[in-house]
Amino acid sequence: MPPLNAKLADVAPDEPTLTPYDEQHAVTYVRLLDAEKANADWREVASIVLLIDPISEPDRARLAYDSHLARAKWVARHGYRQLLNRGWPKGE
Repeated sequence: MPPLNAKLADVAPDEPTLTPYDEQHAVTYVRLLDAEKANADWREVASIVLLIDPISEPDRARLAYDSHLARAKWVARHGYRQLLNRGWPKGE
């Protein structure tokens, strides 16, 4: 099971394949997709899901939100196939 609050990079990967970072942040990606579906304000999502204060770090928060949401959409549309083909990584 991926961790609930894995260490977050300022920018999500933009690789054509599923990365270990993606696997570690699967929960984050699902939470971002759920928040988007609920029309949640990006600032609230950045604060709650990404743990970045959008008031004190607005540029960083927006960049992290946009890149992680875009990656979540890519994983949901394409990356999951790679995961299904190779199986979920075994926990340590």
